[in-house]
Amino acid sequence: MNLFTFKKGIHPPHGKYLSEKKEIVNVLPKEILTFPMSQHIGAPAECLVKKGDSVLVGQKIGGAKGFISANIHSSVSGTVKKIEEVLLPSGNKSLAVIVENDYQYNETEFPKNKDYRNMSKEEIIEIVKEAGIVGMGGACFPASVKLAPPPDKKIDSIILNGAECEPYLTCDHRIMLEETDKIVEGLKIILQMYPEAKGYIGIENNKPDAIKAMQEAVKDIDNIFVMALKTKYPQGAEKQLIYAINKREVEVGRLPADVGCIVQNVSTALDIYNAVVKGIPSIYNVVTVTGEAIAEPKNMRIRMGMSYRELVEECGGFKEEAVKIISGGPMMGMALSTLDVTAMKGSSGVLALTKVQAALPKEENCIRCGKCVDACPMNLIPSTLDSLSRRNELERFDECSGLACIECGCCSFACPAKRHLLQTIRTTKRAVLAEKRKK
Repeated sequence: MNLFTFKKGIHPPHGKYLSEKKEIVNVLPKEILTFPMSQHIGAPAECLVKKGDSVLVGQKIGGAKGFISANIHSSVSGTVKKIEEVLLPSGNKSLAVIVENDYQYNETEFPKNKDYRNMSKEEIIEIVKEAGIVGMGGACFPASVKLAPPPDKKIDSIILNGAECEPYLTCDHRIMLEETDKIVEGLKIILQMYPEAKGYIGIENNKPDAIKAMQEAVKDIDNIFVMALKTKYPQGAEKQLIYAINKREVEVGRLPADVGCIVQNVSTALDIYNAVVKGIPSIYNVVTVTGEAIAEPKNMRIRMGMSYRELVEECGGFKEEAVKIISGGPMMGMALSTLDVTAMKGSSGVLALTKVQAALPKEENCIRCGKCVDACPMNLIPSTLDSLSRRNELERFDECSGLACIECGCCSFACPAKRHLLQTIRTTKRAVLAEKRKK
Protein backbone atom coordinates (compact mmCIF):
# COMPACT_ATOMS: atom_id res chain seq x y z
CA MET A 1 0.00 0.00 0.00
CA ASN A 2 1.34 3.40 -1.03
CA LEU A 3 1.26 5.59 2.08
CA PHE A 4 1.10 9.40 2.00
CA THR A 5 2.73 11.64 4.58
CA PHE A 6 4.34 15.02 5.31
CA LYS A 7 7.88 16.18 6.08
CA LYS A 8 9.41 15.73 9.54
CA GLY A 9 7.20 14.86 12.56
CA ILE A 10 7.59 12.19 15.25
CA HIS A 11 6.31 8.74 16.27
CA PRO A 12 5.03 8.84 19.87
CA PRO A 13 3.55 5.70 21.47
CA HIS A 14 -0.10 5.77 20.41
CA GLY A 15 -1.82 4.19 23.45
CA LYS A 16 -4.94 3.56 21.36
CA TYR A 17 -5.17 -0.12 22.34
CA LEU A 18 -7.04 0.91 25.50
CA SER A 19 -10.17 2.00 23.61
CA GLU A 20 -9.89 1.39 19.86
CA LYS A 21 -11.99 -1.79 20.02
CA LYS A 22 -14.65 -0.22 22.28
CA GLU A 23 -17.85 0.52 20.37
CA ILE A 24 -19.55 3.88 20.97
CA VAL A 25 -22.04 3.79 23.83
CA ASN A 26 -24.79 6.35 24.33
CA VAL A 27 -24.67 8.13 27.68
CA LEU A 28 -27.46 10.30 29.09
CA PRO A 29 -26.65 13.30 31.30
CA LYS A 30 -27.49 13.83 34.94
CA GLU A 31 -29.38 16.71 36.50
CA ILE A 32 -27.30 19.78 35.66
CA LEU A 33 -25.82 20.76 32.29
CA THR A 34 -23.63 23.74 31.50
CA PHE A 35 -23.61 25.51 28.15
CA PRO A 36 -20.76 28.05 27.81
CA MET A 37 -21.31 30.84 25.32
CA SER A 38 -17.70 30.50 24.14
CA GLN A 39 -17.21 27.06 22.60
CA HIS A 40 -15.45 28.18 19.44
CA ILE A 41 -12.80 30.46 17.99
CA GLY A 42 -14.14 33.99 17.70
CA ALA A 43 -16.68 36.11 19.56
CA PRO A 44 -18.73 34.43 22.32
CA ALA A 45 -22.37 33.80 21.53
CA GLU A 46 -24.97 36.17 22.97
CA CYS A 47 -27.16 34.59 25.66
CA LEU A 48 -30.78 34.32 24.43
CA VAL A 49 -32.46 32.99 27.59
CA LYS A 50 -32.87 34.09 31.19
CA LYS A 51 -33.23 32.43 34.57
CA GLY A 52 -36.51 30.51 34.85
CA ASP A 53 -37.00 29.98 31.11
CA SER A 54 -37.99 26.55 29.84
CA VAL A 55 -35.84 25.12 27.05
CA LEU A 56 -36.18 22.21 24.61
CA VAL A 57 -33.68 19.85 23.00
CA GLY A 58 -32.19 21.68 20.03
CA GLN A 59 -33.41 25.12 21.11
CA LYS A 60 -30.99 27.95 20.37
CA ILE A 61 -29.91 29.45 23.69
CA GLY A 62 -26.90 31.40 22.42
CA GLY A 63 -26.82 33.44 19.21
CA ALA A 64 -23.68 33.94 17.11
CA LYS A 65 -22.36 37.44 17.65
CA GLY A 66 -20.18 38.59 14.80
CA PHE A 67 -18.84 37.04 11.61
CA ILE A 68 -16.64 34.50 13.41
CA SER A 69 -18.91 33.07 16.09
CA ALA A 70 -21.27 30.11 16.54
CA ASN A 71 -24.78 29.43 17.82
CA ILE A 72 -25.24 27.37 20.98
CA HIS A 73 -28.15 24.94 21.43
CA SER A 74 -29.49 23.07 24.44
CA SER A 75 -28.99 19.31 24.35
CA VAL A 76 -31.75 18.64 26.91
CA SER A 77 -35.16 19.95 27.88
CA GLY A 78 -35.54 21.61 31.25
CA THR A 79 -35.31 24.92 33.10
CA VAL A 80 -32.62 27.59 33.10
CA LYS A 81 -31.41 27.65 36.71
CA LYS A 82 -28.90 30.46 36.38
CA ILE A 83 -26.53 32.27 34.07
CA GLU A 84 -23.02 32.65 35.40
CA GLU A 85 -19.34 32.61 34.52
CA VAL A 86 -17.74 29.16 34.47
CA LEU A 87 -14.30 27.65 34.03
CA LEU A 88 -13.57 26.04 30.65
CA PRO A 89 -11.25 23.05 30.03
CA SER A 90 -8.77 25.51 28.47
CA GLY A 91 -8.46 27.37 31.78
CA ASN A 92 -10.29 30.40 30.41
CA LYS A 93 -13.70 31.53 31.68
CA SER A 94 -16.97 32.08 29.85
CA LEU A 95 -20.52 33.15 30.56
CA ALA A 96 -22.69 30.01 30.58
CA VAL A 97 -26.32 28.94 30.74
CA ILE A 98 -26.95 26.38 33.49
CA VAL A 99 -29.90 24.09 32.69
CA GLU A 100 -31.68 21.68 35.03
CA ASN A 101 -32.51 18.53 33.06
CA ASP A 102 -36.17 17.43 33.27
CA TYR A 103 -35.26 14.01 31.76
CA GLN A 104 -38.09 14.31 29.23
CA TYR A 105 -35.88 15.25 26.26
CA ASN A 106 -38.72 17.10 24.56
CA GLU A 107 -37.45 18.44 21.25
CA THR A 108 -37.98 21.71 19.47
CA GLU A 109 -39.37 21.25 15.99
CA PHE A 110 -36.38 20.50 13.79
CA PRO A 111 -36.64 22.03 10.31
CA LYS A 112 -37.65 19.68 7.54
CA ASN A 113 -34.81 20.13 5.09
CA LYS A 114 -35.17 19.31 1.44
CA ASP A 115 -32.89 17.08 -0.64
CA TYR A 116 -29.41 18.65 -0.45
CA ARG A 117 -28.81 17.71 -4.09
CA ASN A 118 -31.27 20.46 -5.00
CA MET A 119 -29.87 23.02 -2.57
CA SER A 120 -27.65 25.97 -3.35
CA LYS A 121 -24.31 26.63 -1.72
CA GLU A 122 -25.82 29.54 0.19
CA GLU A 123 -28.68 27.41 1.55
CA ILE A 124 -26.28 24.74 2.85
CA ILE A 125 -24.01 27.31 4.48
CA GLU A 126 -26.98 28.94 6.21
CA ILE A 127 -28.09 25.56 7.64
CA VAL A 128 -24.54 24.82 8.88
CA LYS A 129 -24.34 28.28 10.44
CA GLU A 130 -27.73 28.00 12.13
CA ALA A 131 -26.80 24.55 13.49
CA GLY A 132 -23.76 26.01 15.26
CA ILE A 133 -21.33 23.56 13.67
CA VAL A 134 -17.63 24.11 14.31
CA GLY A 135 -14.48 22.22 13.42
CA MET A 136 -14.49 19.17 15.69
CA GLY A 137 -10.79 18.45 15.24
CA GLY A 138 -9.93 20.77 18.12
CA ALA A 139 -9.64 24.27 16.63
CA CYS A 140 -13.43 24.83 16.79
CA PHE A 141 -13.44 27.29 13.90
CA PRO A 142 -17.02 27.99 12.73
CA ALA A 143 -17.65 25.60 9.82
CA SER A 144 -19.90 28.00 7.92
CA VAL A 145 -17.00 30.48 7.63
CA LYS A 146 -14.52 27.85 6.50
CA LEU A 147 -16.98 26.55 3.90
CA ALA A 148 -17.32 30.01 2.34
CA PRO A 149 -13.84 31.26 1.38
CA PRO A 150 -13.50 34.46 -0.70
CA PRO A 151 -14.85 34.14 -4.27
CA ASP A 152 -11.36 34.46 -5.78
CA LYS A 153 -10.24 31.21 -4.12
CA LYS A 154 -10.76 28.30 -6.50
CA ILE A 155 -11.48 25.23 -4.36
CA ASP A 156 -10.64 21.91 -6.00
CA SER A 157 -10.04 19.69 -2.96
CA ILE A 158 -12.28 18.90 0.02
CA ILE A 159 -10.27 16.93 2.58
CA LEU A 160 -11.77 15.06 5.52
CA ASN A 161 -9.35 14.54 8.39
CA GLY A 162 -9.65 10.99 9.69
CA ALA A 163 -5.99 10.76 10.70
CA GLU A 164 -6.64 11.04 14.45
CA CYS A 165 -2.91 11.20 15.06
CA GLU A 166 -3.25 12.31 18.69
CA PRO A 167 -2.20 9.41 20.97
CA TYR A 168 -4.87 7.62 23.04
CA LEU A 169 -7.88 9.17 21.27
CA THR A 170 -10.10 6.80 19.26
CA CYS A 171 -13.45 8.62 18.92
CA ASP A 172 -12.93 9.51 15.24
CA HIS A 173 -11.80 5.95 14.54
CA ARG A 174 -15.04 4.56 15.98
CA ILE A 175 -17.16 7.16 14.16
CA MET A 176 -15.60 6.10 10.85
CA LEU A 177 -16.49 2.49 11.61
CA GLU A 178 -19.98 3.06 12.99
CA GLU A 179 -21.20 6.13 11.06
CA THR A 180 -19.41 5.45 7.78
CA ASP A 181 -22.23 6.25 5.36
CA LYS A 182 -23.23 9.43 7.19
CA ILE A 183 -19.68 10.75 7.01
CA VAL A 184 -19.60 10.06 3.28
CA GLU A 185 -22.95 11.84 2.88
CA GLY A 186 -21.54 14.79 4.84
CA LEU A 187 -18.64 14.97 2.40
CA LYS A 188 -21.04 14.73 -0.56
CA ILE A 189 -22.98 17.68 0.87
CA ILE A 190 -19.80 19.78 0.89
CA LEU A 191 -18.98 18.61 -2.65
CA GLN A 192 -22.47 19.72 -3.68
CA MET A 193 -21.24 23.24 -2.88
CA TYR A 194 -18.08 22.73 -4.96
CA PRO A 195 -19.10 20.48 -7.88
CA GLU A 196 -15.70 20.78 -9.59
CA ALA A 197 -13.81 19.64 -6.50
CA LYS A 198 -12.70 16.16 -5.50
CA GLY A 199 -13.16 14.70 -2.04
CA TYR A 200 -10.41 12.99 -0.03
CA ILE A 201 -10.64 11.10 3.25
CA GLY A 202 -7.24 10.81 4.94
CA ILE A 203 -6.84 7.95 7.44
CA GLU A 204 -3.64 6.76 9.13
CA ASN A 205 -2.66 3.16 8.43
CA ASN A 206 -2.91 2.18 12.11
CA LYS A 207 -6.67 2.08 11.42
CA PRO A 208 -6.88 -0.53 8.63
CA ASP A 209 -10.49 -1.40 9.49
CA ALA A 210 -11.52 2.27 9.06
CA ILE A 211 -9.65 2.49 5.74
CA LYS A 212 -11.44 -0.65 4.53
CA ALA A 213 -14.86 0.57 5.68
CA MET A 214 -14.46 3.93 3.99
CA GLN A 215 -13.11 2.39 0.79
CA GLU A 216 -16.15 0.14 0.62
CA ALA A 217 -18.49 3.10 1.20
CA VAL A 218 -17.01 5.20 -1.65
CA LYS A 219 -16.19 2.45 -4.17
CA ASP A 220 -18.96 3.58 -6.54
CA ILE A 221 -18.36 7.33 -6.10
CA ASP A 222 -16.14 8.79 -8.82
CA ASN A 223 -15.01 11.97 -7.06
CA ILE A 224 -14.21 10.70 -3.54
CA PHE A 225 -10.95 8.93 -2.66
CA VAL A 226 -9.70 7.30 0.53
CA MET A 227 -6.05 8.14 1.18
CA ALA A 228 -4.05 5.80 3.42
CA LEU A 229 -1.60 7.90 5.45
CA LYS A 230 1.59 6.86 7.16
CA THR A 231 1.11 6.78 10.93
CA LYS A 232 3.06 9.83 12.07
CA TYR A 233 2.36 12.77 14.33
CA PRO A 234 1.00 15.44 13.62
CA GLN A 235 -0.45 13.93 10.45
CA GLY A 236 -3.86 15.43 11.21
CA ALA A 237 -2.66 19.03 11.40
CA GLU A 238 -4.29 20.99 8.59
CA LYS A 239 -1.22 22.09 6.66
CA GLN A 240 0.52 18.73 7.10
CA LEU A 241 -2.57 16.86 5.90
CA ILE A 242 -2.80 19.02 2.79
CA TYR A 243 0.84 18.33 1.97
CA ALA A 244 0.45 14.60 2.57
CA ILE A 245 -2.55 14.31 0.24
CA ASN A 246 -1.97 17.03 -2.39
CA LYS A 247 1.71 17.87 -1.96
CA ARG A 248 0.79 21.54 -1.66
CA GLU A 249 2.65 23.82 0.73
CA VAL A 250 0.57 26.28 2.75
CA GLU A 251 3.01 29.08 3.50
CA VAL A 252 3.15 30.86 6.86
CA GLY A 253 0.35 33.39 7.08
CA ARG A 254 -1.72 31.75 4.36
CA LEU A 255 -4.81 29.54 4.60
CA PRO A 256 -5.79 26.20 3.02
CA ALA A 257 -8.15 28.04 0.64
CA ASP A 258 -5.09 29.80 -0.80
CA VAL A 259 -3.98 26.44 -2.22
CA GLY A 260 -7.48 25.35 -3.24
CA CYS A 261 -8.31 23.23 -0.20
CA ILE A 262 -10.94 23.06 2.52
CA VAL A 263 -10.23 20.70 5.42
CA GLN A 264 -12.87 19.40 7.82
CA ASN A 265 -12.78 16.71 10.48
CA VAL A 266 -14.78 13.51 9.93
CA SER A 267 -16.86 14.40 13.00
CA THR A 268 -17.64 17.78 11.46
CA ALA A 269 -18.82 16.01 8.30
CA LEU A 270 -21.12 13.90 10.50
CA ASP A 271 -22.50 17.08 12.10
CA ILE A 272 -23.09 18.58 8.65
CA TYR A 273 -25.02 15.49 7.60
CA ASN A 274 -27.20 15.64 10.74
CA ALA A 275 -27.91 19.34 10.24
CA VAL A 276 -28.63 19.35 6.51
CA VAL A 277 -30.44 15.99 6.20
CA LYS A 278 -32.11 15.69 9.62
CA GLY A 279 -32.24 19.30 10.80
CA ILE A 280 -30.40 18.42 14.06
CA PRO A 281 -28.08 21.15 15.39
CA SER A 282 -24.69 20.51 16.99
CA ILE A 283 -25.72 19.06 20.35
CA TYR A 284 -23.99 15.66 20.38
CA ASN A 285 -20.36 14.68 20.53
CA VAL A 286 -18.34 11.47 20.70
CA VAL A 287 -15.50 11.51 23.22
CA THR A 288 -12.88 9.01 24.35
CA VAL A 289 -12.33 8.61 28.10
CA THR A 290 -9.13 6.65 28.50
CA GLY A 291 -5.71 6.32 30.10
CA GLU A 292 -4.00 3.86 32.39
CA ALA A 293 -5.78 5.35 35.42
CA ILE A 294 -9.32 4.84 34.04
CA ALA A 295 -11.14 1.71 35.24
CA GLU A 296 -12.93 1.01 31.95
CA PRO A 297 -11.92 3.17 28.95
CA LYS A 298 -14.82 3.95 26.61
CA ASN A 299 -15.91 5.85 23.54
CA MET A 300 -19.15 7.63 24.41
CA ARG A 301 -21.77 9.59 22.51
CA ILE A 302 -22.73 12.36 24.87
CA ARG A 303 -24.97 15.40 24.94
CA MET A 304 -22.94 18.56 25.12
CA GLY A 305 -23.10 20.28 28.47
CA MET A 306 -22.22 17.22 30.55
CA SER A 307 -19.30 17.50 32.95
CA TYR A 308 -16.02 15.62 32.64
CA ARG A 309 -16.70 14.21 36.09
CA GLU A 310 -19.84 12.50 34.78
CA LEU A 311 -17.88 10.99 31.91
CA VAL A 312 -15.21 9.56 34.19
CA GLU A 313 -17.89 8.13 36.50
CA GLU A 314 -19.51 6.41 33.49
CA CYS A 315 -16.19 4.61 33.02
CA GLY A 316 -16.13 3.32 36.60
CA GLY A 317 -13.92 6.13 37.89
CA PHE A 318 -10.20 5.65 38.54
CA LYS A 319 -8.64 2.26 39.16
CA GLU A 320 -5.56 3.99 40.57
CA GLU A 321 -4.53 7.54 41.33
CA ALA A 322 -4.72 9.85 38.33
CA VAL A 323 -1.68 12.06 38.71
CA LYS A 324 -2.49 14.05 35.60
CA ILE A 325 -5.83 14.53 33.80
CA ILE A 326 -5.89 16.06 30.33
CA SER A 327 -8.69 17.43 28.19
CA GLY A 328 -7.85 15.89 24.82
CA GLY A 329 -4.69 13.92 24.12
CA PRO A 330 -1.19 14.04 25.64
CA MET A 331 0.42 16.05 22.83
CA MET A 332 -1.97 18.98 22.29
CA GLY A 333 -4.41 18.57 25.18
CA MET A 334 -4.73 20.87 28.19
CA ALA A 335 -4.03 19.67 31.72
CA LEU A 336 -7.03 20.04 34.04
CA SER A 337 -7.11 21.29 37.60
CA THR A 338 -10.62 19.90 38.12
CA LEU A 339 -13.08 17.49 36.49
CA ASP A 340 -15.90 19.95 37.09
CA VAL A 341 -15.65 21.45 33.62
CA THR A 342 -17.92 21.03 30.64
CA ALA A 343 -17.70 18.78 27.59
CA MET A 344 -18.20 21.18 24.68
CA LYS A 345 -17.93 21.38 20.91
CA GLY A 346 -14.47 20.13 20.05
CA SER A 347 -14.07 18.09 23.24
CA SER A 348 -12.41 14.91 22.00
CA GLY A 349 -11.49 13.08 25.17
CA VAL A 350 -10.47 12.88 28.79
CA LEU A 351 -7.10 11.27 29.45
CA ALA A 352 -6.15 10.16 32.97
CA LEU A 353 -2.49 9.24 33.48
CA THR A 354 -0.83 7.42 36.34
CA LYS A 355 2.41 8.48 38.00
CA VAL A 356 4.46 6.41 35.55
CA GLN A 357 2.92 8.01 32.43
CA ALA A 358 2.65 11.53 33.82
CA ALA A 359 6.19 11.88 35.17
CA LEU A 360 7.72 15.10 33.83
CA PRO A 361 11.49 14.74 33.31
CA LYS A 362 13.81 17.33 34.79
CA GLU A 363 14.92 20.01 32.34
CA GLU A 364 18.58 20.14 31.40
CA ASN A 365 20.59 22.64 29.39
CA CYS A 366 20.11 22.70 25.63
CA ILE A 367 22.91 20.70 23.95
CA ARG A 368 22.41 22.28 20.49
CA CYS A 369 21.70 18.90 18.90
CA GLY A 370 19.03 20.23 16.52
CA LYS A 371 16.58 17.37 17.11
CA CYS A 372 13.78 19.85 17.76
CA VAL A 373 14.48 21.40 14.34
CA ASP A 374 14.45 17.98 12.68
CA ALA A 375 11.07 17.19 14.26
CA CYS A 376 9.25 20.52 13.75
CA PRO A 377 6.66 20.11 10.95
CA MET A 378 6.50 23.89 10.50
CA ASN A 379 10.27 24.21 9.81
CA LEU A 380 10.83 26.46 12.82
CA ILE A 381 13.80 26.51 15.21
CA PRO A 382 12.13 25.69 18.54
CA SER A 383 15.35 26.04 20.57
CA THR A 384 15.71 29.65 19.42
CA LEU A 385 12.05 30.40 20.10
CA ASP A 386 12.46 28.87 23.56
CA SER A 387 15.44 31.13 24.32
CA LEU A 388 13.57 34.21 23.13
CA SER A 389 10.56 33.18 25.21
CA ARG A 390 12.60 32.85 28.38
CA ARG A 391 14.14 36.27 27.78
CA ASN A 392 10.69 37.74 27.04
CA GLU A 393 11.87 39.10 23.68
CA LEU A 394 8.41 39.32 22.15
CA GLU A 395 9.27 41.29 19.01
CA ARG A 396 12.17 39.01 18.11
CA PHE A 397 9.97 35.96 18.80
CA ASP A 398 7.44 37.31 16.31
CA GLU A 399 10.16 38.07 13.74
CA CYS A 400 11.32 34.45 13.99
CA SER A 401 7.79 33.24 13.03
CA GLY A 402 6.91 32.11 16.53
CA LEU A 403 3.22 32.62 15.80
CA ALA A 404 3.44 29.97 13.06
CA CYS A 405 3.95 27.29 15.75
CA ILE A 406 0.96 24.89 15.73
CA GLU A 407 1.72 23.80 19.32
CA CYS A 408 1.97 20.13 18.35
CA GLY A 409 4.66 19.35 20.93
CA CYS A 410 7.00 17.52 18.52
CA CYS A 411 9.93 19.61 19.75
CA SER A 412 9.41 18.75 23.42
CA PHE A 413 9.01 15.06 22.57
CA ALA A 414 12.20 14.96 20.51
CA CYS A 415 14.37 16.99 22.91
CA PRO A 416 16.96 14.79 24.70
CA ALA A 417 17.48 17.55 27.28
CA LYS A 418 13.74 17.44 28.05
CA ARG A 419 13.37 21.19 27.58
CA HIS A 420 9.80 22.40 28.10
CA LEU A 421 9.78 23.93 24.64
CA LEU A 422 6.07 23.73 23.91
CA GLN A 423 5.11 25.31 27.22
CA THR A 424 7.40 28.33 26.84
CA ILE A 425 6.54 28.89 23.18
CA ARG A 426 2.79 28.56 23.83
CA THR A 427 2.97 31.10 26.67
CA THR A 428 4.92 33.57 24.55
CA LYS A 429 2.52 33.20 21.62
CA ARG A 430 -0.30 34.27 23.92
CA ALA A 431 1.73 37.26 25.09
CA VAL A 432 2.57 38.34 21.52
CA LEU A 433 -1.06 38.06 20.43
CA ALA A 434 -2.15 40.07 23.47
CA GLU A 435 0.29 42.84 22.53
CA LYS A 436 -0.98 42.86 18.95
CA ARG A 437 -4.55 43.21 20.18
CA LYS A 438 -3.55 46.21 22.31
CA LYS A 439 -1.99 47.90 19.30
